[in-house]
Amino acid sequence: MTTATQPGSGPLAGVRVVELAGIGPGPFAAMLLADLGADVVRVDRPGGAALGLDPERDIVNRNKRSLVLDLKAEGATARVLDLAERADVLIEGFRPGVAERLGVGPEDCLARNPRLVYGRMTGWGQDGPLADRAGHDISYLALTGVLGMTGPADGPPVVAANLLGDYAGGSLYLVVGVLAALHHARSAGRGQVVDAAIVDGAAHLSTFIHGLLAAGAWQDRREANLLDGGAPYYGVYATSDGGHMAVGPLEPRFYDEFARLLGLDDPAAGAPDRDDFARWPELREAIAKRFATRTRAEWTAVFEGSDACVAPVLSLREAPADPHLAARGTFTEHGGITQPAPAPRFSATPAGIRRGPAVPGAAAEEIARDWDLPRPAPADG
Repeated sequence: MTTATQPGSGPLAGVRVVELAGIGPGPFAAMLLADLGADVVRVDRPGGAALGLDPERDIVNRNKRSLVLDLKAEGATARVLDLAERADVLIEGFRPGVAERLGVGPEDCLARNPRLVYGRMTGWGQDGPLADRAGHDISYLALTGVLGMTGPADGPPVVAANLLGDYAGGSLYLVVGVLAALHHARSAGRGQVVDAAIVDGAAHLSTFIHGLLAAGAWQDRREANLLDGGAPYYGVYATSDGGHMAVGPLEPRFYDEFARLLGLDDPAAGAPDRDDFARWPELREAIAKRFATRTRAEWTAVFEGSDACVAPVLSLREAPADPHLAARGTFTEHGGITQPAPAPRFSATPAGIRRGPAVPGAAAEEIARDWDLPRPAPADG
């Protein structure tokens, strides 16, 4: 694991972003922009941190600066519009219509800054029958068919934290949209609104699966396909010490190496041919029996250096010490907190962690100076 130092400016150096504070995918999208070098000013609400987290440990707010505004208070709207006038991007994650009622919606902001990219992050989108409804990651995945693909055939769908909807289908699509719109604004001189909905992004992530479904190569049920745990050589198996190994040798030559190292090529193992679909349950049982004979560490050593596509399933606390991840610096340390390093990587304009999580209001005067704003009133800090 590496220790973060003051990095280069990043590919988005000089880009100014206003983030109207929220929770979940909006802040993560702003963090990604900040990691890449953008100057992100987070407009926090009075009264505490999101989800009750200690602000100094809320690393999704790293590389940002914060000022505090009560958007319902007199003068707050004008201050946000002052920020929008000087910004390249504004991100908000309110329910549809809320920003407009507060006087900081797209029409108001673009009137002050026609080149502004106005990014909107919601679960259901800005329109449609559910647009005004509450929801969370699991709700959005449920309606798009994505949740229904995960989990065992004889049990309910499995929830994979909130990574697939909030962050993959939400944050990353917002960032892609914002960067595309920013490119257009710089070439055409006109900003626009980016409507990033988690339902749209999550559905888009399943494009490959829909292609397989249309071609008759995917069954619309769980654990019945090559990539959803249906194939015995693409799944997770328990070891003798309660650990697990992830198995994925899809190609025949990788499978042959896997079978040899696992001992499936021994006639005593009784393993059927992998292409005999009718005997997949027998093959799964044979693989499970073999993995159950040794610990996770022992099997990790067996498969080390091979092309068998087998890896130990590590916990969040174990992952930073993995030799490969440690060698790449996939995790880093800043301010005493171990955390994922910025990604992706750039050869000429490296990204990095410039500062720790933004403490609400701590940088109000600094922001006013750097953005050429009036000095903040006491309520701003």
